[in-house]
Amino acid sequence: MARVRYIGPEPVTVPELGEFEIQPDQVVEVPDERFDAYVCQSRTWESVEEPGARAAAKKTAAKAAPKGSDD
Repeated sequence: MARVRYIGPEPVTVPELGEFEIQPDQVVEVPDERFDAYVCQSRTWESVEEPGARAAAKKTAAKAAPKGSDD
């Protein structure tokens, strides 16, 4: 899941994200395939974590970990 920050002026409810109110400056997770639909609204949303960023970070961390260092 990607993450975006709501930068609008007032709380909103986004049906696809659930029935809770999203506050200004709140970071929420959005489906990777819907990320572009949020960040294209640059007056309302900003990118915090792009789709696949966590998977890439885990892969990089796994490669960087020395073998046999789990003592």
